[in-house]
Amino acid sequence: MKPLVSILIPCYNAEAFLAETLESALSQTWENKEIIVVDDGSRDRSLTIAKQFESRGVKVISQENGGACAARNRAYQESQGDFIQYLDADDLLAADKIERQMQIFAEGNTDWVVAGEWAKFHQHPSEAVFEPDPIWADLSPVDWLSRAWSGNWMMIPAVWLVPRQITEIAGPWNESLPSNPDDDGEYFCRVLLASKQVKFSWGAKAYYRTGITGSLSKGQSPVAMRSRYYSLELCMKHLLAQENNISTRKACANRFQRFFYEVYPNVPEICHQAEQRVKELGGSDVQPVIGPKLRPLAKIFGWRRAKKIQHLAYKYKLSSADI
Repeated sequence: MKPLVSILIPCYNAEAFLAETLESALSQTWENKEIIVVDDGSRDRSLTIAKQFESRGVKVISQENGGACAARNRAYQESQGDFIQYLDADDLLAADKIERQMQIFAEGNTDWVVAGEWAKFHQHPSEAVFEPDPIWADLSPVDWLSRAWSGNWMMIPAVWLVPRQITEIAGPWNESLPSNPDDDGEYFCRVLLASKQVKFSWGAKAYYRTGITGSLSKGQSPVAMRSRYYSLELCMKHLLAQENNISTRKACANRFQRFFYEVYPNVPEICHQAEQRVKELGGSDVQPVIGPKLRPLAKIFGWRRAKKIQHLAYKYKLSSADI
């Protein structure tokens, strides 16, 4: 019998998208699969919608709200699969996504993890434009992370297909990262470092939905910013524990530098810690990205003062808040 693949879906207030996501999971051409939805205390009709799919073999679990990481951990605990596919409740998979990746595992290497292509869409997956970037490649785990962090490249959870033996080594999702849009980054950092190789499967496509009101990926509250900083610290420790050299330190420094530019001047103590971490790691050559509306102010006052003016405009809801 072919290996069992577990498709694990955490769900919170996703009534508008859950049915489409479940249809995409059920449509996978890899037949030996189980689909588990954990409703994390949704206040909309998500649980009702999920239960409508039970007759088609979907396992539905309801729990009190504990956050996305807790929901993913619960789904994993309930799963039996030899391979693990995480799928957010508003994202989609191409019908042959898992089958294409399983063809790579057919070579017999279950100490690999396999990624695939991904692209953004808003309303319909036909909007997605798949544009290769430097981490769409076969790389060692350290090289993959160094390249991703140095160039600010990323993957979404849905791209990965992971052998269960790797997830057991990596450990559970970190439930101490509240309101954190980078909880998947910290988790998959551990997953990759627990593997021997990152393989890339061309044509194995995942679709990332954007433009969702209240999406966790926005992550701009003070709590979220502190949580994001903590996840950066954890990722740095994971990577440097495995390989500590000029390249890996520079990759970590670049992540802290981008974070500093993004959150400044919010949460001053976090900004200070990020700036200090960049110096300790040997510095970064990443430059601030200034939007076109803020650029004139930055030319006159410098980017720091320009960002402070922008921050005050947002805070007091001034007419210049769109700078």
